[in-house]
Amino acid sequence: MASKQFKDDWYDIDQGSYDWSARFFRLIKKMLNVHMKLHADEQVYQGDIFLFNHFSRFETFIPQYLIYEKTGHQCWSIASSEFFTEDTVLAKYLSNMGVIPHDHQRLFPILAEQILHGRKVIIFPEGGMVKDRRVMDKRGRYSIYSRIRGERRKHHTGPAVLAQGIEAFKATIRNAYADKKIDQLLKWKEDLGFENLDQLLIAAIKPTWLVPSNITFYPIRSSDNLLIQSVRLFSNGLSLRQTEELLVEGNIMLKDTDMDIRMGEPIDPYHVWHWWNHDLLELVSSEFGTLDEVFALHDKPNTWKQKLLGAYFKKNAKATRNQYMKDMYSYVTVNLCHLASYLIMYCISKKMHKIEKRLFYRTLYVAIKLLQKKPTVHLQRHLQSPEHYEGILCGENKLFAHFICVAKESHLLSEEHDEYHFLSKLCEEHDFDTIRMENVIAVYHNEIRPISAVTDTVIKAHKQAKKNDPVKMSEHFLDDETLLLQVDKKIYSKPEYDDINSQETASCDARPFLLHPKKANGCGALLIHGLLSSPAELRDYGEHLVSQGFTVYGLRIKGHGTSPYDLRQQALEDWYDSVNRGFEVLELLCQKIILVGFSTGGALALKYATELKEHVTGVIAVAVPYEFVDSSLMMVPWVHGANKVVQWISSYEGVKPFIFNEAEHPHINYRAVPIRGLYELRRLIQEMDEVLPLIESPVLLVYADEDPIVSLNSSKFIFDKLTTPQKQLRVIHSQRHGILNENSDDIWTVIDGFINNLCVHQSFCKPNNVTDSKHLLPEPTQSIDSSG
Repeated sequence: MASKQFKDDWYDIDQGSYDWSARFFRLIKKMLNVHMKLHADEQVYQGDIFLFNHFSRFETFIPQYLIYEKTGHQCWSIASSEFFTEDTVLAKYLSNMGVIPHDHQRLFPILAEQILHGRKVIIFPEGGMVKDRRVMDKRGRYSIYSRIRGERRKHHTGPAVLAQGIEAFKATIRNAYADKKIDQLLKWKEDLGFENLDQLLIAAIKPTWLVPSNITFYPIRSSDNLLIQSVRLFSNGLSLRQTEELLVEGNIMLKDTDMDIRMGEPIDPYHVWHWWNHDLLELVSSEFGTLDEVFALHDKPNTWKQKLLGAYFKKNAKATRNQYMKDMYSYVTVNLCHLASYLIMYCISKKMHKIEKRLFYRTLYVAIKLLQKKPTVHLQRHLQSPEHYEGILCGENKLFAHFICVAKESHLLSEEHDEYHFLSKLCEEHDFDTIRMENVIAVYHNEIRPISAVTDTVIKAHKQAKKNDPVKMSEHFLDDETLLLQVDKKIYSKPEYDDINSQETASCDARPFLLHPKKANGCGALLIHGLLSSPAELRDYGEHLVSQGFTVYGLRIKGHGTSPYDLRQQALEDWYDSVNRGFEVLELLCQKIILVGFSTGGALALKYATELKEHVTGVIAVAVPYEFVDSSLMMVPWVHGANKVVQWISSYEGVKPFIFNEAEHPHINYRAVPIRGLYELRRLIQEMDEVLPLIESPVLLVYADEDPIVSLNSSKFIFDKLTTPQKQLRVIHSQRHGILNENSDDIWTVIDGFINNLCVHQSFCKPNNVTDSKHLLPEPTQSIDSSG
């Protein structure tokens, strides 16, 4: 469909071209390696003028597409007049898409009319690409570099002028309606193309909202890519500017890049006016007959009242401009490179020319943890889940490694032994068209500088990291484990998992817990729960231990406390990692640690004891499986193998993905048992069996004589394989499996005896409130005893 002339000076949007472009972009989006994520509340889409920062040419097409996809509303936008100097195919296409030259003499009236009809307007108030992301001067005032003027300037007030002009005209319509000026209303209806007066009045009642928004790309790369290689084949040579843009934007489109589009709280310019502005507008509104007359207030006022109102409008426009620019930059999606770059530039500002690696890593980790508690800071997805920033404390993180690699290749940093050295290039001035290639650290630093909540936090994290307080670090670690639980719960709470989740009855708090005694005895206890359970299984026993002076940490094994579907995805290695992270929490607080594991947790504790951790004082393993009462469990490897074969050749879940059991503690345990989980348990038992002779720590094994799950034969198999000279076995009377949770046959006191013996023989503090009793184990280092 051919473009239709819009009034007498521009074109209306061509619906066919718009729809075709949306379909084409939808196709291209699937082909590109850009992960677009739109963050916006539903009310935001009621906005009229959407404001975005400008970092790349690629992003200028994105907002229109996203808003059209979400709301069905077409969007107008503004482009440089250089695209319209000739009657080219590009110029015609842009005109069909609602793009208007920035210097059009009726720019504001045309856009205002579109907004009155419910269309949206996209504006980039920076007025051009800000490649260096430097939006503040040295005094903290907002300004950007203008390529045309060759100097820094303030951001444009155009969006504020447009919004308040529309509000002024809406007020004029409302006043005319109140004064019953029907002829004037009918004229506006005809001039503006409304079908009836109701539509005109509805448009006049609706507030005009500015929506400050931010687009953040991560990571920024400038390496060679397919796009620039293709262009070089068909061109005689590229300018520096063209090369730089193809390098950066080619990597955005063709390589794994996150693009976070964040739309913020709408701004209503009408509500920030002072009362005298409203009163003056009431006096002047009767003098406006057209939108053009409203927007002529700035340059061609006809009366002294219009001149005075125009002066107020200019002042208010600047105030509104300052507000939406501040908000726009506050919506930056903060990533790891931002934090690392700001830390580097902060160190340089303090005359530090190098930083110890461990301090660098620790500062970044602490900054992440502190920022997670700040609701006004918007973190990139990799900083929200510990799985993504795992390893940052030792520098073994993929994202961090990429940052360091780019910095070294760009000659911004050097690496010497245990330190990073800051090179002079970091402080050099770079051309506007080369800075993204030459000094990406400066670009990241500039982008984050306007957000004081982030910059202040990085500085605070640096100070905390220097102190390296073990208590605070343990709290951060614990928070990571809680976050992992929240992330996993969110993933496995989706409707697609309801077939199993709806049958689950577990309701206890599945969060890991860290208990501090009033009077510490210097020893910690790491509690490891059983299969299908959660830390809640051992919470009561943890309270018992903390009353004796132990610092207690109850860890959560990956896949537990969420959904059986989650457990089905986890391997033995994931379980083991959970134990290792739990040990790291306690290791910060205690020099001596006792491992306490129930059932599967006991097997994990025994296996972990072979790591020969210098802080492991002893192992208490309760009801550890080696042989099962139900011999059918021996078929688990076969069933799991069959499941995998079925999944390989079809989308079917498998021959038998889950079996159901009646849990002893349905408020804690899963009812559905993943076959995969049982298979991984068999793997654990096999690996434990191989390493039992390697355990050097004292070990206490405790079993129930009539355990309905784990055969009592398991006790003898494991005890005999242990070669540590300090091993003991106690058999209590119980017909239950969960004997540690239930304190069956006073098992807690039995364990107290073993612990007290450790205290005596290893010369660390005796547990508080524990006295000698008949339950204490005898002097010999090896024993098999039966109680009850």
